Amino acid sequence: MKDLVMTRRCAVTGKGPLVGHSVSHANNKTKRRFLPNLQNVSVLSETLGQSFRMRLSVSAIRTIEHKGGFDAYLMGTAETKLPAGVRRIRRRVAKARAAPAN
Repeated sequence: MKDLVMTRRCAVTGKGPLVGHSVSHANNKTKRRFLPNLQNVSVLSETLGQSFRMRLSVSAIRTIEHKGGFDAYLMGTAETKLPAGVRRIRRRVAKARAAPAN
């Protein structure tokens, strides 16, 4: 996850800054950036019994909660839609779920 630590990009969804205009009452336009609402959070993988610190957008946090947790979100999302660091976690979760419980 080191590749997404300092960027203004969500570690799960990939949301990043957008560019637009501030428009005054006189209709003057000046460039501005719309930054995503990023939060530093720990998400718990119940299958692995481990937590992961990530910078997630609030919409990603809400989606993870809606899907039933981090593991359910990972397994319900196509691997091609996930960034490389999260893909590795997804593979570990899938492997741990496939292994028989001893």
